Amino acid sequence: MGPAAVQGDSLRSVGRVGALTLEYEQRNRATVLTRSQCHTPWHLSPPIHLDETGCVYQPLLNPSGGLVGGDRLSLDATLGPDTHVIFSTPSANRVYRSPSESSEQWVNLSVGDRAILEWVPDLTIPFAGSRYRQTIHVRLAPGATLLLWDALACGRIARGERWAFARLENEICITVADGRRLIERYVLGGARSPLGAGLAREWNYVASCYLVGDLVDAERWKHLEEHLAVMLEEQADEVLGGVSGPALPGLAVKLVARSAQTLTQMFAALWAEARRCLWDGPAADLRRY
Repeated sequence: MGPAAVQGDSLRSVGRVGALTLEYEQRNRATVLTRSQCHTPWHLSPPIHLDETGCVYQPLLNPSGGLVGGDRLSLDATLGPDTHVIFSTPSANRVYRSPSESSEQWVNLSVGDRAILEWVPDLTIPFAGSRYRQTIHVRLAPGATLLLWDALACGRIARGERWAFARLENEICITVADGRRLIERYVLGGARSPLGAGLAREWNYVASCYLVGDLVDAERWKHLEEHLAVMLEEQADEVLGGVSGPALPGLAVKLVARSAQTLTQMFAALWAEARRCLWDGPAADLRRY
């Protein structure tokens, strides 16, 4: 490959192949961003201190408005010992129609000793004809705690695009200090595909919430599980969900919902209860707008 071809490939990648690298440390009992590197379409926004606990909210911004075929985004974040970071987005992740190429997003998160990671982005909306692949890999050091939320809409519901995307692949892998892993992996096609959504097709939103931490005692996990189960039962008409204990120390919550409003309200309640029970913390106000 000659210089002209190399330059052409490099130019074509501008705005389509983006990488974001973030590193955090604890200083004076507060979490601070100590190293960062950003390539468009990612936009680096400074972390926001929400309260006096030392926790920071890190906005994840992609000003391009969504992902198109051929986009490749990666995020690598390292949380040092005793840090506490909330990652979220100001709006939904939109995936646009693509006749052939997939858009991809890779997330790699390393959580240090006794650190706390809350991964709570807004939901993903795959448009009709879109192709999307996402991987989220998390490694937890001894004493680290994770709250991970991942939600998917069936499409642009108001436009009649329910389950009309071409292909969607999703993988979540959580590894704790002793090597045990929790893996969620699925591949979905559109409404006419043999890779369809199965029983979830009758619902408009699908979501997972994982809570993992080896320092949390069994009694506290049991208490939280009971509270979350009651909350889901109270909303059974609009939200169908369940709570279980995975092979890792923690809880897995799976749910489907009929409306975005109900999904948002349910997650807000789940999140607030988890923060109260695990860290004796208040509900988080992310000041997204």
